[in-house]
This record gives sequence, structure tokens and C-alpha cells, in this order.
Amino acid sequence: MLPLDWSLWPAEARLLLTLTLIWSLAGLLILGSASWWVASREMGEGAYYLKRQVIWMLASWGLLSLAVSTDLRRWMKVAGPAVWIGCLLVAATLLFGDPVNGASRWLPIGPMQIQPSELVKPFVVLQAANLFAHWKRSGVDQKLLWLGSFGALILLILKQPNLSTAALTGLLLWLMAFSAGLRLRSLFGTALVGAALGFSSIMINEYQRLRVVSFLNPWQDPQGDGYQLVQSLLAIGSGGILGQGFGLSTQKLQYLPIQSTDFIFAVYAEEFGFIGSVMLLLFLMLVAFLGLRVALRCRSNQARLTAIGCTTLLIGQSLMNLAVASGAMPTTGLPLPMVSYGGNSLLSSLLVAGLLIRCSLESTSLVGGRRPRRQNERSNQHLAPSR
Repeated sequence: MLPLDWSLWPAEARLLLTLTLIWSLAGLLILGSASWWVASREMGEGAYYLKRQVIWMLASWGLLSLAVSTDLRRWMKVAGPAVWIGCLLVAATLLFGDPVNGASRWLPIGPMQIQPSELVKPFVVLQAANLFAHWKRSGVDQKLLWLGSFGALILLILKQPNLSTAALTGLLLWLMAFSAGLRLRSLFGTALVGAALGFSSIMINEYQRLRVVSFLNPWQDPQGDGYQLVQSLLAIGSGGILGQGFGLSTQKLQYLPIQSTDFIFAVYAEEFGFIGSVMLLLFLMLVAFLGLRVALRCRSNQARLTAIGCTTLLIGQSLMNLAVASGAMPTTGLPLPMVSYGGNSLLSSLLVAGLLIRCSLESTSLVGGRRPRRQNERSNQHLAPSR
């Protein structure tokens, strides 16, 4: 049950919830178009992926509702243990995970498979906000404990190997620390260490090195390492100004690999063209603007940093996915939030959206029916008898 009557919600919270609904419903339509032909050919049912995505969508919206109706302080209490559990699960993928394309990112649990590196992201945001909001008052032992935990998580994700998620997690923590006002000298040193780790991962893992080389010149080997990016660029270029029309992409007909997950934007760009792509970017800019407004209106440092982290995670991951599909970044395995096929990504993205909306609700002093102090004082003065 949500904490407030809709009419009492702040404008940012109402807009964010509406945009999240539009985002997730549009994601279902885009996924249906991108996956229908391949699902019909490989699974014998065109709606195979879409049906499963709808089930995960319902569960994810239930999680969003829980996030919106639960006090942020309760989420903060479970964030630390959740990060440690996430570290253990990521480590378990290295031992018991199912390798996919040379990387062990999935952990089988009964009939299901989970991706711990996706599910732990919201709790990284919460625990980072918990740490950096009280940075000056925290003891050295607490700082080392949590910095070490975050570092271990990133190293374990790199070990899978999953450079894109590790880079996104490191960038997220860095931006939250910067927003909290940590010393620039320390942040600069951390950035150098992160860049060195990324470079080392690329040099150690051959497939990552080949992806970087193919990103620099995909046309050098269009039938080999550059095939994926070339087909993505062909799809985007084929869209033209207005696009081919919904459902009329040709590159999704088994020319473009991973068209339902990492490269789903290429299908979208082919069907909706340059105008549709610009509209998507404007949509992301609007969500980012609302997220920053929520952060500025927050009354506590924890809520402010949580709002910044949630906004960074949703918009940053989206932009990285678009950059990969358009050849502006090396090919990575980041899904497009609320659009790409995958239940783990949906759960994580909608939980993050719910936490952002919760930050907006708590910034108004109206959660649970409480009114701001000034408003109460004015009401009392108005009702007081005149002398």
C-alpha cells in the first residue's frame, strides 16, 4: 500500500512514476518487436520472450510498490548485509555459475537463474549513500570495511569477467563520493586505480581485447570480431529520419546478434529512426532532470545521495547501452533498463526507480500524513481566538 494519497504526492514523484510506467510499457512493445521473429523460429512461439517479460514485469512492479511504501531508513539497514550477500553470490558464480560467451555471470538456483551483479546494484547505491553521508563522522575501521567490501565486489565482478558492470559500479561509487564532497585528491587517485584495473582486465582477457580492437575499426573484420557492431550500425543507419516503422526492422531477422538484450536499441533505432532516437534521449534527459530535482529537495544527506545514485544508475546504464549500440563505446554486456529482456535487470531497475520515488516522497514531510511544521503553525495561528 502506497504511503500517500495520489493528490498529496509531490510533482516530481508523480512524474517519475508516470514516466517509469511509460518506460516499462514501451519496453514491452520494443521487446515484442525485437524478439518475435527469433522466438518464432527458435522457440516455436513468437510471444515466448514477451510472456516471460510480462511475468517479471508484474513482480518488478510489486517490488517498486514495496520500495515506495517502505521507509528509506529500513532499506538502509538491510543494504549492508545485502552487499555482503551479493559478494558471496558473485563469488559463487565463479565456482558454480553457468558460463555464457566465456563469462560466468549466472548462478542456477533450482529452475531459475539469477545474475547477482545485477541484483546487488540497488543495495550498492543504498550502502554507498549510508557510508558517504557520514564520511567525516565515520571511524577509519568503518571506512576501510566498506571501501574494502566495494572493492572486493568490483574485483569479483571483474573476475567473472564482466568489465562493463564493474566499470559501471566503480563509476557509480565515484560519482556518489564526489557528490558527498570527498577530497578531490583521493577521488583522483581512486580513478587512476580503477583505470589501471580496467586496462589490466582488457589485457588479460583476450575477448575483451578483441572487442576494443573491433570497436576501433569494426569494418576491418566485418564477418568476424566486428560483425556485431557492423550489423548494429547498419540497423541504426537503415532507420533514416523517420524509421522503417514499428515491427518492420530487417536486421532483427537473425542478422543482428543479441537483438533482444544488449543491442535492442539498434532495432528501436531502425524502426523509429533518428526522430525516435532523439525522443528517447530527451526522455532520458527528463528523467535525469527530475532525479536531480529530487536530490536537491531531499532533507537528509542519505536521501540526497540515494537519489543521485539511483538517477546515475538508471540514466548512466541507459546511455552506456546506447553508446555501445552506436559504436561510441566498446561492446559490453549492459542491458537497456526496462527494455532489454531479462528478469534480473527488470527487478533491479524498477527497485531503483522505486527508491528514487521514495526519496521524493520523504522530501516533502508528508509521508504518513504528516504536514510540514510551518504549515501546522499557520493553521494553529488561524484557529487561535483573537484577543
